[in-house]
Amino acid sequence: MAERLGGNLGDVTDPTMTIGGEAVPTAATFDVVNPATGGVLAAAPDCTQEQLDAAMESATKAYRDWRSDEGARRDALRAVADVLESSVDDLAPLLTAEQGKPLRDAKREVRGAALWCRYFAGLEVPREVVQDDERALVEVLRKPLGVVAAITPWNFPVSLASWKIAPALLAGNTMVLKPSPYTPLSSLRIGELLRGVLPPGVLNVVSGGDALGAWMTAHPVPRKISFTGSVATGKRVAAAAAPDLKRVTLELGGNDPAILLDDVDPEAVADRVFWAAFANNGQVCSAIKRVYVPEALYGPVVDALAERARAARVGDGAEEGTELGPINNRPQFERVAELVDEAVRGGARAVAGGAPRPGDGYFFEPTILADVSDGTRIVDEEQFGPALPVIPYRDLDDALERANATHFGLSGSVWSGDPERGAEVAARLECGTAWANAHLVIQPHQPFGGAKWSGLGVENGPWGLLGFTEIQVLYRARG
Repeated sequence: MAERLGGNLGDVTDPTMTIGGEAVPTAATFDVVNPATGGVLAAAPDCTQEQLDAAMESATKAYRDWRSDEGARRDALRAVADVLESSVDDLAPLLTAEQGKPLRDAKREVRGAALWCRYFAGLEVPREVVQDDERALVEVLRKPLGVVAAITPWNFPVSLASWKIAPALLAGNTMVLKPSPYTPLSSLRIGELLRGVLPPGVLNVVSGGDALGAWMTAHPVPRKISFTGSVATGKRVAAAAAPDLKRVTLELGGNDPAILLDDVDPEAVADRVFWAAFANNGQVCSAIKRVYVPEALYGPVVDALAERARAARVGDGAEEGTELGPINNRPQFERVAELVDEAVRGGARAVAGGAPRPGDGYFFEPTILADVSDGTRIVDEEQFGPALPVIPYRDLDDALERANATHFGLSGSVWSGDPERGAEVAARLECGTAWANAHLVIQPHQPFGGAKWSGLGVENGPWGLLGFTEIQVLYRARG
């Protein structure tokens, strides 16, 4: 058996919510499962409507002072970054246990969250002069919205929380954060760690299931909902926000294509394409979900990807040497298995993997599917797991048309021996981010968002910051 990595899980048996800077237990709880074993890891607090009201009230009270001192907000975000960096060995094992990812990836995620907080702590909130003459001085200010409700998913619960917390707090908003019920423990722990860092009520962390999310989106207090998750749930969030005209930012997943051009060296790109598809066990909204390959290169590309899939080390994320952990939860595990089985029954070849691993936990073999085409569910839908269809093409224009023939539009990539040619083709993809000879390069200063059904608004960079503000025109008459 592989050596199990050390790490302090802390007291996962009694996590508490954070409301008004205080620990808040609940009468009811729900189970959090370790996906590597299928067994219960901990019981998480199940927030009541009354407790949600208290969190919203606390955030409302905190907003009155929090919005007034930008310098204090910057200092607080830097302190948050310091706490996250010093708590890597506390948070990362907990994140691995509830999410499944390898411990080294969990540590990278926590450090990335600190990086995001530090970036936004130094970002300028713009103040623009649009008129300055004898008649008037006219400025355009960016003012905070008020209380923001944030709902985060289970694939990157720590980093995606930081994408929302950092810009929202810098802009002067306060927040009520709800993590996914599959991965609440790391977010609850962050709430505990920050109780003495942020003023009471600035960041409230509550946990619960789908009902809690519905209460939050329909609640009269928040002026904005920032949501990352599925298209179906995102549509419900938008509908719930509409009666109060709440602002929304929705990042709703993707079905990212990668197009290999006829001048690529299969061996030179196979490793990068494979890991851009299988990072976090394929559970990345902007991961490669389908690969289009020229017919002349199809066999070598399929073989190269299959070789890497067979070599990937799958196991418990807490064990030394693990590269790919389990799928996070049983419903997603069953969905991936169903899509792969349906494709194979329809004539696809599983040249690597193709089935769940025997034993405990939600492990699925890294799978490369050949002889598959558009019109198959695993090509047309977002599989969000360790299975990659590889589709041949004859004509590049046809490949682009098929790549764009989807409701999704989060990101995509083009791979070429000629970087300029690759960039020209990538610009024809209908998506929020188009990479050339790269994929999954995401940075705090780079806007991230989707076209079509992949979302509304963007996160990160000054553009993400502005999404947590509204414009106020300040007109000073002269003379």
